Amino acid sequence: MFWAKTTKRLARLAITASALALPVAAMAGVVVKSTGPSSTKFPVGTKLDDNATITLKGGDVVTVLTAEGTRVIKGAGTFRVGDRPQVAADRFASLTRKRAATRVRTGAVRGENDATVTNPSLWYTDVTRSGTICLYDLATVRLWRPGTLGISTYRIADHGGANQAEVTFDDIYNVATIDPARLPITEGGHYMISAPDGTVTAEVTFVSLGEDYAAPDALAEALIAKGCTVQLEALASSLEASAETGGA
Repeated sequence: MFWAKTTKRLARLAITASALALPVAAMAGVVVKSTGPSSTKFPVGTKLDDNATITLKGGDVVTVLTAEGTRVIKGAGTFRVGDRPQVAADRFASLTRKRAATRVRTGAVRGENDATVTNPSLWYTDVTRSGTICLYDLATVRLWRPGTLGISTYRIADHGGANQAEVTFDDIYNVATIDPARLPITEGGHYMISAPDGTVTAEVTFVSLGEDYAAPDALAEALIAKGCTVQLEALASSLEASAETGGA
């Protein structure tokens, strides 16, 4: 009886020890912005695990998005990717939460310095930026205009111009909704956005994100894969600015 109990105890200890001995998978980050002399060594989309070190030169800035937050690494020097992020993960969440794209009246309210207003959500389509736009819901598309310019009406039309809709921004908010009954937004559809004076301000193509990307690095990879560089750049710039102001 004694030997049987001892054998079982030793077996349990052996299993526990072997489990502890298993290597812990390193968490990976994704480069979402890279500028400076070493930018070709760390292009956007590069995956770096926590244990990796990178050596940068003067003038280099590499922004890495991880599950724990954002690191903005500046040269010159050698840096460990897994060091504490300067921007917490909740900042990423505030920029990417899906519920921000379902509010009817929301946006950046006019302030004293309109030039500092930035797009508050990754899911608002900037009327001044051309490119491919990734969205979770093509039936709920919202346009965002930088600054507050009073009441103004923009026009969005499909590639052939046969279908179009007017979108009016009021004097308070910078976000306005496209009426899907007037202009259904289709997967891969190409659209032109025009200002009140008729000038084309952006040409965009809408694509759907096939799944919910809760992890920051996974979302970054999806944006890169689908060519949604406008949103990736906006995300990286916002996170980098937060890092410079202490993660606010």
